[in-house]
Amino acid sequence: MLSNEIVIDGSMGEGGGQILRTTLALAAVLGKRVKIINIRAKRPRPGLQRQHLTAVKAVATISNAKVEGLHLGSTTLIFEPRGLRGGDFNFDIGTAGSVTLVLQALLPILPFVPNPVRIRVRGGTDVPWSPPIDYVRHVLSRLLEHFGFNITVILKRRGHYPRGGGEIEVVVETPPGRLKPVELTDRGDIRAIEGISHCVKLPKHVAERQARAATQTIREGLRRLGISNVPINIELEWYERGKDPHLGPGSGVVVWALCENSVLGGDSLGAKGKPAEVVGREAAQNLLEDLTTGKALDKHASDMLIPFAALADGVSMLSGAKLTLHAYTNIEVVKRLVPEASIEFIEGGELEKPFTIRVKGISLSL
Repeated sequence: MLSNEIVIDGSMGEGGGQILRTTLALAAVLGKRVKIINIRAKRPRPGLQRQHLTAVKAVATISNAKVEGLHLGSTTLIFEPRGLRGGDFNFDIGTAGSVTLVLQALLPILPFVPNPVRIRVRGGTDVPWSPPIDYVRHVLSRLLEHFGFNITVILKRRGHYPRGGGEIEVVVETPPGRLKPVELTDRGDIRAIEGISHCVKLPKHVAERQARAATQTIREGLRRLGISNVPINIELEWYERGKDPHLGPGSGVVVWALCENSVLGGDSLGAKGKPAEVVGREAAQNLLEDLTTGKALDKHASDMLIPFAALADGVSMLSGAKLTLHAYTNIEVVKRLVPEASIEFIEGGELEKPFTIRVKGISLSL
């Protein structure tokens, strides 16, 4: 091992791809050589799968990195970045692997690239065990604006498991060069609920039934919280037979709450044999569960924002509806790769419970 090489154990915490993605992003931004061992040790099929290979290639391309161990099934990777660059990039997972998880590895890098960047990724946009693309478009992108980081996420075509075929485009026209600290603690009043219910290569009534069930569940849930007069608008997305460009079939719902200080989301995917009403109710219940806590961040957003806060210019406060194993793992990765940053629990610290952390960032700038 080289004296300046940081070793990250991929079996810690959630023991999956999250450790790989966060490590790559932070290493690329900070210019640190890392060795990741025991990659995805806690998964049924350990090692790099196609989606992870694409994430590594994408980060390596943008950071001009030298990489060792980049092959299917690899459990050890050495990554040595040599400077960030902007430009126009295309990446194809080649399967229904998640495009949003590839994005997770790229997004913390993009505020610090020296030029505008346009990235196209092909694969699965709405697939299990990953954020759906509508969550990234309508929840995560809005949260990143609090850091002074503006991204445009364009959905070209949806891709579902197992066939994939989806395509997205991400544009950062003006990389900010630094990130502002944020205070995302209390969500504040709920101003509106919005959402998208989609189906491809399926009848229109699937999207309609999903949306109807989600709307009804949200309305009832808000009533139980003593909240009324909040507008609910869930858009339908469907395609006429013969005019549907997707491989499909597939469906899903993403709903989000536009709040006084933040935005929170909930989602659910359709599956063979799963009634459309169940899909709609699940998405709504996921959102309501997090809204009930009063925290500014839903269970998924908190882990995604931790790397940004660690790089930001000053002290950030993040409050999440639930401390997930992913969030805990990201905290541990940040502590190892960005020791100059500090993360402390102000509230909570127990898994699956609401929490608040104070993150002192390292004021990284171009």
